[in-house]
Amino acid sequence: MLLQKELFDLIADKIACDPKLLRIPLENIERWIAADHSAPHRLRQWREIILNAEQSAEGLSSLLAVLRDQSESSVHLKSFDPFPGVLTTHERQDVLLRCGFAH
Repeated sequence: MLLQKELFDLIADKIACDPKLLRIPLENIERWIAADHSAPHRLRQWREIILNAEQSAEGLSSLLAVLRDQSESSVHLKSFDPFPGVLTTHERQDVLLRCGFAH
């Protein structure tokens, strides 16, 4: 759980600094829906959240809150996250190493 929180916190931080990164999950969503993803309704839910984040500061705040939230509903939604590619391999490895040493 710590690993997931760390990864999503880092994703939120990167997006907060550079909202143009939102194109990455939107491209993932479109590609995965076209490939008959097993949970297209979750991807459509993410697409709506991300499009709102592109449109307004309130939408961006809502997205960042979902990414940082540890409630059951947010954790469930994040299990279908479209954010691969937002973090670099190096950033992911740093989190994996930090979390690995924390246990």
